[in-house]
Amino acid sequence: MTMLRSIAMLAVFAVAIAAANAAPDGDRRVVVITLDGFPAYLLDDPHASLPVIRGLRRAGAFAIQGMRVSNPAVTWPNHTTLMTGVHPEKHGVLFNGVLERHGKGQTVRVEAGKSQQDLVRIPLLFDHLKAAGVDSTAINWPCTRGSASIDANLPDVPDQVTHTSEWLKDVLDREGHLARFVGGSNVVRDEVWTDAACRVIRDRKPRFLTLHLLNLDSTHHKYGPRSNPGYTAAALLDAMVGRVIEALTEAGIRDKTAVFILADHGFMTVKHSLHPNAVLRKEGLLTMQGASIATARVQVVPEGGIGMVYLNDPGTADADGETVRRLFRDAEGIRAVLGPEDFGRYHFPMPKDNPQMADLVLVAKEGYSFTASAAGDKLVGEAETPFGAHGYVSTEPGMNALFVASGSGIRPGVRLKVIDNVDIAPTAANLLGLKLEGVGGRVLGEILEGHD
Repeated sequence: MTMLRSIAMLAVFAVAIAAANAAPDGDRRVVVITLDGFPAYLLDDPHASLPVIRGLRRAGAFAIQGMRVSNPAVTWPNHTTLMTGVHPEKHGVLFNGVLERHGKGQTVRVEAGKSQQDLVRIPLLFDHLKAAGVDSTAINWPCTRGSASIDANLPDVPDQVTHTSEWLKDVLDREGHLARFVGGSNVVRDEVWTDAACRVIRDRKPRFLTLHLLNLDSTHHKYGPRSNPGYTAAALLDAMVGRVIEALTEAGIRDKTAVFILADHGFMTVKHSLHPNAVLRKEGLLTMQGASIATARVQVVPEGGIGMVYLNDPGTADADGETVRRLFRDAEGIRAVLGPEDFGRYHFPMPKDNPQMADLVLVAKEGYSFTASAAGDKLVGEAETPFGAHGYVSTEPGMNALFVASGSGIRPGVRLKVIDNVDIAPTAANLLGLKLEGVGGRVLGEILEGHD
């Protein structure tokens, strides 16, 4: 870990030098809002009421087919890609938390209560901005707990309030928001996060602010995309985006601010659940105690459209891997079984480079989604009613995420076909006068005014 920290500090120093050669525009600001689980196709859905977001699209730039996301197509890895400009093979985040291995034959678990230092292997854009003297705010942004670079931080972690910046916590407490937040519904939490962002904008006029809203994702999981509850949740998010735009106007900085409206992943409708751990239990490769997995030579950790397979006994790993391939290669609902030879083209790290990485990856077909359950006797279960999932490989068009940019420095009327989410960090940095080195993405010059 010491070496990783040293490398991270060198990277920050290198970007600080680049920033010194291209001094940040001291007047422009950037706001990045992620609407969790907002698929690109929803933007043109005639059943969706999105006047604010569509107004921003008309005044700015957007991608017709949306934004390709990182694998795994889940929340924390993709929010980290948005703030680094690299895929998980480099930034290291593969789950909504840290996957912990517990030794031979023991189960693996994902722990969410971790700091940025535990989660991310390289600096975030917030760190680069701090090195360049640019202030930042992060509201409900994943993988930022304990950040020394964020001036006002309400991180996306369990027990959020404990880890919130004291100034922001005091303001939210005085105004009664924290009382609503603790134990509040997903809708109330989105409201409080929006309240927090608007308060910081009005009081501090930050150069860089990120805001992550969650209710649409929760609604899509339960009811599926293109559902009436989903459309209602999207309309509510549109109104919350409008509140942020209003706060920028009231603060007198709307004409100085570039606004990005993004998502971390898309969504697909599911009619069948996949229970690979039940198959592994029948094969004697894991055991249960009550409803929980007790021991596991082999275990599948679900991420929606993919299942991460862990071979937990080095002495039998080769044979167990062949068993997994035999069991699932031609099974119903399984599109493919990926091995290390396949990981590079999906921008997965190799297990030897990142111990959180699976040894094999199961890929679901459209309409199927993985679960963690080891109960029952069948691989496939049929849902009583359709629901929603993400986590499918990023080549699935349904995983493409929303991309709209508008405001200061953004050319109006630009229509792109599709972009990659690794392009966001270098583009946002460019708008603030910084150049990020060593990233996997590019500056989206075609959407920027005055850019060659």
